[in-house]
Amino acid sequence: MISITAILKSKPEHLIEVQNMLTHLVTQTRKEAACIRYDLHTSENVFILWEEWKDQPGLDLHNNQSYLQEFIKKTETLVATPIQVYKTVQTL
Repeated sequence: MISITAILKSKPEHLIEVQNMLTHLVTQTRKEAACIRYDLHTSENVFILWEEWKDQPGLDLHNNQSYLQEFIKKTETLVATPIQVYKTVQTL
């Protein structure tokens, strides 16, 4: 299993737009066969995606989905800092 944590910090004036885009992204991603978990958490204008994937080929397929690529492109000007993505391994 592969775990991913992605952190986005929206510009305050784009908070609702980013939130709506994330809602669409989560809805579409949860339909993917290799997706075990794709949860969205928020605190003020910070959004955190906690992801779990069955395997690397499934994650690779996700990373090439048009809705993810479109999300990344559209949010470039809506976020305060670049999106941080961490691929992690559970240790305990």
